[in-house]
Amino acid sequence: MKTSKDWAPLLAEEKRQPYFQQILSRLNELNHQGKAIYPPQSQIFEALKLTSPENLKVVILGQDPYHGINQAHGLSFSVQQGIDIPPSLANIYKELKQDLGCPIPKHGCLESWAKQGVLLLNSILTVEHGSPLAHQSLGWEIFTDKLLEIVNQNCSHAVFLLWGKNAQKKAAVIDKTKHTILLAPHPSPLSAYRGFLGCKHFSLCNKALLEHGQTEIDWTIS
Repeated sequence: MKTSKDWAPLLAEEKRQPYFQQILSRLNELNHQGKAIYPPQSQIFEALKLTSPENLKVVILGQDPYHGINQAHGLSFSVQQGIDIPPSLANIYKELKQDLGCPIPKHGCLESWAKQGVLLLNSILTVEHGSPLAHQSLGWEIFTDKLLEIVNQNCSHAVFLLWGKNAQKKAAVIDKTKHTILLAPHPSPLSAYRGFLGCKHFSLCNKALLEHGQTEIDWTIS
């Protein structure tokens, strides 16, 4: 099966579902009420804009967006340039240095990964200012589970980096005979020392890509 160049035909039916329309309606209501919703509306689907189904090689699954001003921009674990690097991302950078010797970047923008085929997807795509998991009951997880199913079905091989218990639950929809699944604790300061640091997921990911005839990811952030 030839992989689609665009998400639109793959998601068209899902976006017509009543639950999806209800998500959009609820976001409009919250905006009218003056709630600060992150990321900005234009960046909610940024991960899908930067990583096409055709180019997708890796999925890194986060939980929900950062809930501080100007942090979230639609890519899991990533923050805009000029914003302080959050603790989880700092631990990701530590592991990257330990695993591959990559220098620790001075910023937290992961767009260069996304453009190489790393889908930086959150399970929940929006949040309210200062309220982590505020949109847990909105219906986003139905949509992102469907996205993972589409990746599972349409991509010949992808590497799934599932960090933490919530992300690891998603392994249930992934065909382990087609794809590579790498599991580790979450990189947050609460759990990174229980096995995230030292997991070597970045080198293991590249090894799996090469074994399936794909090019490696350049994990260095310039």
